[in-house]
Formats: sequence, structure tokens, C-alpha cells
Amino acid sequence: MKVLVVDDDVVSRMVLMHLIDSCGVHDIVEAEDGAAAWEQLEGGLRPSLCFCDLRMPRLSGMELLQKIRSDSALDAMPLVLVSSANDQDTVRDAVQAGAAGYIVKPFQPEQVRQHIDACFDVSALPAEAPRDTLQRLGIDSERLLAYLTGFQGQIVAAGAQVDALLARGEPAQARQQLERLHLGCRTLGLHGAEAGMMVLLQASVLDGDQIQAALATLARSVAQQARLLRQQDGID
Repeated sequence: MKVLVVDDDVVSRMVLMHLIDSCGVHDIVEAEDGAAAWEQLEGGLRPSLCFCDLRMPRLSGMELLQKIRSDSALDAMPLVLVSSANDQDTVRDAVQAGAAGYIVKPFQPEQVRQHIDACFDVSALPAEAPRDTLQRLGIDSERLLAYLTGFQGQIVAAGAQVDALLARGEPAQARQQLERLHLGCRTLGLHGAEAGMMVLLQASVLDGDQIQAALATLARSVAQQARLLRQQDGID
């Protein structure tokens, strides 16, 4: 597995590369900004996963993501945006652009591992075809994309919220958060993710690491559905 790390801050880049290496992934390629990363991708680099800073000179993370999603040879590559911004507008823009995940700095080792693990899991998650979801819900593509975007924002927020609730000894409230996400999976036709959330809910004791891993996979599933919807409508 090859991982591309893109960040104009050399310290942040080194820290992230170290975390990836500690996950057992040693084939790591780095780029000092989005433009340098794009040059490598145009030259034939095909990483299995890319972690990319959001704000960079020359070519930002969002601009690099848009170029990748418009290239048929690269479109399937998962790109996880890394940023200190966690406002809903930024998360919404990332989802709409096709980000496979969103990590808020300062990130933790388990967040990196979860996205690496999810890289292998999301393709196996069965999900309803977007056109079937549109028909079942009786809505148009714009509304479904809005639902997916809002759900992605809820997943990002839930990661910190569930951790805080478990730390305060409030597992019942944490379980309620997970139940809402499970309902969202069912509503949006994310069958594999729905099954994964049910496994968590059926456990007698909630495990924080398992929850965060499931949320990372769920976020990837939502991003994949949003990308399929855009492709179906010829938006990409």
C-alpha cells in the first residue's frame, strides 16, 4: 500500500508520515504542496490513499481534490483532508468535492489508522444505488446530496461527542448518538454501514476504538455515495 502525504508545513508532514509508518505502512510519498503532488500524480504516481492539508500555497487541498475527481485515472483514489477548521461549511465543501474523510488538527494516531484500515473496507460495503435511493425517498439529486453532506457533518461531530460522553461515564447518551447514525444509514440506503453500526449497538459495552473505526468507515461510505451520485448526474 502506497500513501501520499501532502502538506506545506514540514513538521506537520513529518508527524503525519511517522504516524502512517507506525501503522505498518512504510511506502510513503511526500509532497510539499498541492502543485507538487499533482505533478507526481500526472507523472504516474498511483497511491492507495492520500492525506492532504486543506490550506496550502500554489494549489490548495480542495483544488487538488477537484483536479483528482475530474481525472478518470485518479477519481477512485481516496483523499482525506487534514485541517484545523471544523466548521460545517468547510466539512460540507469537502464532502461535495468528494473527500473520503476529514481529520481535524491536531489529529491523533488512531484517526490515521482508522482511515488506513477503512481504505480496504469501504469497497466491500454494499449500498443502495443512488438512483434507487432517490426513487425510494421521492426526492431529487440535489436534496439527496444535501442529506449526504449533512450526514457527513454529523459523523465528524459524533467522533468527538461520543468520546466525551464515554469519558464522562455516560454510555447511554453515547449509544443514542450511535442510534441516530444507524437510522441515518438506514434512511440513506447504506446497508453495509448500517450493519456495522448495529454490531456496535448490540455490544454490551461500547468500545471507543471500535466506534471511531466504524465512524471512519461510515464517513468513507457516505463520501463514496456522494461521488456516485455526482457521477450519475454528470456533475463530476
